[in-house]
Amino acid sequence: MLQHPLYQRATFLKSAPTLAQCPEDTGVEVAFVGRSNAGKSSSLNAITYQTGLAKVSKTPGRTQLINIFTLDVPERRLVDLPGYGFAKVPIPLKEEWGKSMGHYLERRQCLRGIILLMDIRHPFMPLDDQLLQWASAIGRPVHVLLTKADKLAYGQQKNTLFAVRKRLADYGGEMTVQTFSALKKTGLEEVWAKLDAWLVLPEVEAV
Repeated sequence: MLQHPLYQRATFLKSAPTLAQCPEDTGVEVAFVGRSNAGKSSSLNAITYQTGLAKVSKTPGRTQLINIFTLDVPERRLVDLPGYGFAKVPIPLKEEWGKSMGHYLERRQCLRGIILLMDIRHPFMPLDDQLLQWASAIGRPVHVLLTKADKLAYGQQKNTLFAVRKRLADYGGEMTVQTFSALKKTGLEEVWAKLDAWLVLPEVEAV
């Protein structure tokens, strides 16, 4: 059974409505972001091999807070950002989420990378495109998880992966992509390797 001891140690730290209420801007973080129905919570649970670390809501868009999880030490964290783009959410609330996410992604100095989750059957929705353009403009590296890969045949998965990789190159910056299935637990080793590379603490890098 595939497991990674670092991510199995993930524990919930706090929920923050704004950047100001996040933990001190030190150490290293990786943020998970995506549309409300892209399978973000399920993917986080699969990556950490925990069933209830990230709450899986039957109503996409219900999670409105920045949820922070620590790993082996408080300075190493995973961050679950509010899902975006769900039609039933009132517009003022959408705007407030966008403001909080924008502040976090642009200003957070300890943010090492962004995991963007896109349903493999519906990649590059308008808000995904906006986030990728923005990440490129501010120099944030992005690793795309094409979630729910089990919904497509293997050949379709590979064709979509190739097409997405080709399109990501147009954005510029550091952008990578893989297929992923939380249900089948496929793609775990690849995303763990990306997280491992991003979550090296500065003092370890300096040794």
